[in-house]
Amino acid sequence: MGKIILKNFLIFLIIFLVIAVLFSTYNASLEKTQEIGIEKLLAQIDNEEIKQIIVRDSKLEIVLNNGQKEITNKETNESLSELFKNYNVNLDKIKKINIEIKTNEGWAFWLTTILPFLIPFILIAIFIYLMMRQVQGANTKALSFGQSQARELRQKGKEKITFKNVAGCKEAKEELTEIVEFLKNPGKFTHLGAKIPKGVLLMGAPGTGKTMLAKAVAGEANVPFFSISGSEFVEMFVGVGASRVRDLFKKAKKTAPCIIFIDELDAVGRQRGAGLGGSHDEREQTLNQILVEMDGMETKINVIVMAATNRPDILDPALLRPGRFDRRVILDMPDLKDREAIVKVHAKNKPLAKEINLRIIAARTPGFSGADLANLLNEAAILAARRNKKEIEMTDILESVEKVLLGPERKSHILTEKEKKITAYHEGGHALVAHELPNVDPVQKVSIIARGQAAGYTIKLPEEDRHLHSKSEFIEELAVLLAGHTAEKEIFGEVTTGASNDLRTATKLAREIVTEYGMDETMGPRTFGEKEELIFLGREIHEQRDYSEKTAEQIDQQISRLINQAQETAKEIITKKRTLLEKIVRELILKETLEREDFEKLIGPKKK
Repeated sequence: MGKIILKNFLIFLIIFLVIAVLFSTYNASLEKTQEIGIEKLLAQIDNEEIKQIIVRDSKLEIVLNNGQKEITNKETNESLSELFKNYNVNLDKIKKINIEIKTNEGWAFWLTTILPFLIPFILIAIFIYLMMRQVQGANTKALSFGQSQARELRQKGKEKITFKNVAGCKEAKEELTEIVEFLKNPGKFTHLGAKIPKGVLLMGAPGTGKTMLAKAVAGEANVPFFSISGSEFVEMFVGVGASRVRDLFKKAKKTAPCIIFIDELDAVGRQRGAGLGGSHDEREQTLNQILVEMDGMETKINVIVMAATNRPDILDPALLRPGRFDRRVILDMPDLKDREAIVKVHAKNKPLAKEINLRIIAARTPGFSGADLANLLNEAAILAARRNKKEIEMTDILESVEKVLLGPERKSHILTEKEKKITAYHEGGHALVAHELPNVDPVQKVSIIARGQAAGYTIKLPEEDRHLHSKSEFIEELAVLLAGHTAEKEIFGEVTTGASNDLRTATKLAREIVTEYGMDETMGPRTFGEKEELIFLGREIHEQRDYSEKTAEQIDQQISRLINQAQETAKEIITKKRTLLEKIVRELILKETLEREDFEKLIGPKKK
């Protein structure tokens, strides 16, 4: 409210200053005329210097022979002739002067007479009007505070999004096709006594296209699409969230058939009774209202509620029961074929060079979501523009892959000769061990150029998408992770801080092998510990132990054993293939970066 008053005051001040400037300009123009006394006027008449005298009431406007203007005043009740008679002015000299008598009339008279009194009233009226208008706006906002903030989207023409605009997600599209058919032709289902799901829950990692799929359903069915985020329901005032839910469903029923889309459902759909808020928590009241609206929706009303979340594990069970979110559609990370299709969609409006192979880009980006691929091509376009290119080339895209994975190149981060040598041996150790072990992905690139937080990096990429991993793959991956640390120790006799992230990753992987995957022969085929998220205390993960202290000691021993074995494997390869390691290091120091073709030409093709 204070900002509003300040804004109105500033507007009022600006208007006042503008009017003041206008008046000062007008007064300045009047001040250019010199004011003289009666004695000087009489002397000028006597010297025949005056050409014209204009009489306006008591004011005399004088024009001299040289064009100069003067002004003087006489008594109000005294005429000009009486003035001349009283001062015995020569009549012959008066006859030579052009005397005009004018009355004060016209816009100038009214402007100078009325405006000084009228301006204050005008300014006060404007100020009152602005204040009243603001108060009315505040009242309107207060009345609309409990109304839904959902945005209604009616897709038309080129802006219309359909399943053709969403690459991949084949299984998810098939599930959602039923929703489209029901919205288009509900009689086909109701004739057979079938009830279409009231709610569809889209579950998947961030960036997999949940919101895009929901818009595609609305575009395919050609129905209105109400979009709102889960966080927009919850306010600091009690009851606002529930009021907005009621208003949203009321609007939707009026425009049925339509789709309600709630993004980030977990913002209001978290499990009730799990935190500190109790039954009076505003978020829980909002969730209760959503449950009531979905359960009380008439079967004849064609309103489909779609929601998206990447945390289905924390949703309230009441949301997931039949009659509410009946259909659950899972969106996985895209595979190689889907990534190629997604890249093709995002590359439509970008000028790509002829040599670009989208298949290679898809192969270079395992684990990338649809949003990651869109960001990748955008970064490539920015990089090409920065280099003043007319087209996006393959080198721009491949460099952008590394930027998205590891961060931008730190060209200002210049290593000393000793640090450069240590980094070369470290990355050379990773690359050599990865090349020699058969179950590790092929080395795609080795570099000692700093990116992000890393002084150097080794990129390994699978030749095909894999969804299952064996114990042998994990054991060999541990050896690769420890290879940089081992190479430093073997060559220089001590290790540096550059291996800290590798050690952290290796320890985590070894713990997962023992406690989560049941791959350790000593501990047996079981899991250890159950992790829970403390919802109301931020992102804190709490592990609930379901094993004894003796078992915890055994787990630590097995983790250490796996890491030590991996280190021995890496040490054996580095010792036996020392000459190959030296060749890799010399090339890295010379070229700083080795691609797969150069790397395999240097030490031979990978063993399988």
